[in-house]
Amino acid sequence: MKFVSIVIGSKSDYEVMKECASTLKKFGVPYELIISSAHRSPERTKTYIKEAEKKGAQVFIAAAGMAAHLAGALAASTIRPIIGVPMASGELRGQDALLSTVMMPAGMPVGTVAIGTAGAINSAYMAIQIMALDDDELQVKLQEDRISKAKKVELDSSEIETLL
Repeated sequence: MKFVSIVIGSKSDYEVMKECASTLKKFGVPYELIISSAHRSPERTKTYIKEAEKKGAQVFIAAAGMAAHLAGALAASTIRPIIGVPMASGELRGQDALLSTVMMPAGMPVGTVAIGTAGAINSAYMAIQIMALDDDELQVKLQEDRISKAKKVELDSSEIETLL
């Protein structure tokens, strides 16, 4: 079964990353979510990546804060797409995580999204778009979602326009 793997660096990341899981669920995209750390449990991380690939993981989403080496550790261990979500934590409120996630060496790409909740949601959308490359039903769902978002903007605008 094809699915998206969400790997978070610590339990504290779950409050933000549950939005990623919720977005995948809304589109009917199977996922699994585990906690594994590039620093505190490197062997677990490596083992998990290989097991997830064998089970059908198509895309990996890695969320971590501070030094944020989780996405890079995943990228070093698989050729599947990696999406990194920098988490706001520590003194720099996620700026360190953003730089750690985005500054990968050439040939070891990590698609990096925004810090925090917007990034969590966008990581799901990016994974869905990747999965939709060979899934017509998922492509239709994405198109319908875009149309719905456009209609919402028009509705919001008309509500404000009537106030003027």
